[in-house]
Amino acid sequence: MRIGLILYLVFSLLPLTQLRAGEARPRVREFGLTIGVLEPGLLNCITDVPGVKVGHKTIIKRKNIRTGVTTIIPHNGNLFQEKVPAGICVANGFGKLMGYTQVEELGYLETPIILTNTLSVPTAAEALIDYTLSLPGNEKVESVNPVVGETNDGWLNDIRARVVTKNDVLEAIKKATSGPVEEGSVGAGTGTICFNFKGGIGTASRKLPENRGGYTIGILVQTNFGGVLQIQGWPLGNWLKNWPPIGKVEKTDPDSGSCMIIVATDAPLDSRNLKRLAKRALLGIARTGGYYSNGSGDYAIAFSTAPQVRYPQADKNLTQKIEVLRNEAMSALFHAAA
Repeated sequence: MRIGLILYLVFSLLPLTQLRAGEARPRVREFGLTIGVLEPGLLNCITDVPGVKVGHKTIIKRKNIRTGVTTIIPHNGNLFQEKVPAGICVANGFGKLMGYTQVEELGYLETPIILTNTLSVPTAAEALIDYTLSLPGNEKVESVNPVVGETNDGWLNDIRARVVTKNDVLEAIKKATSGPVEEGSVGAGTGTICFNFKGGIGTASRKLPENRGGYTIGILVQTNFGGVLQIQGWPLGNWLKNWPPIGKVEKTDPDSGSCMIIVATDAPLDSRNLKRLAKRALLGIARTGGYYSNGSGDYAIAFSTAPQVRYPQADKNLTQKIEVLRNEAMSALFHAAA
């Protein structure tokens, strides 16, 4: 499945000149183009995974400010008190992903995930800490691991101005909903570029057949990378002669950038198999013609919303029994994520 990444890239090439202000933006399947063989969820969004919410804060000022914030919240409760298992896979570690080491070591998320621009990561982390400490039940919390991903939107945005504020991040969290997810030049995708076209936020979902568990896999991407664009195997980048010049190295290579991929599922997975799932999601970049360039920070964060695999903070027991999918059941999920 070419999931949200291809979903957004395909759509960015379609003629949209007849769209009027405020008119709903069509999606790929409305044009008769089917990606992959699995069926999408009800909304074909990451929010098809029960409990997941997404919020955006888009910041457009003057002629040179094009940036924003996107948040992904795994469930409606207190995430610090009801942590969710998670795994992170790194394709190319040029990025500035905050919070990675604790997730890698302990295997869970304890805050929402924030996506923004490179130089706003510290601000977003401070806002996440403020948000977490303010929640009822967290009055004694003295350590928080904020997870903040980024891409560098400096091509279209005056990134050095660092206009993103803590209030912007908190607004994105407050506005997060479980309904349809706005895509394109919104939130953290406002100033991004992909394959020398406009990048942005994309999302999609797939639902497994009942005989494979009936689980839902949803993905959200922040695309800001380069390469030679392919769609369903069609070499569009080659046909359009739209790729970085081979052998020519410039200070700001157009194939540099980053991609953040967020994978959500209601399948009961532990952190080990979530990391395996995240690894498959990164295949989507290669399938569209990306190659994880030197200056690209490419990461996938996968988490499970299944209640039975959460980590209760207040539990004083030294052991915890959880029921997770066996390794042999993972291939269908890998298919959906890839």
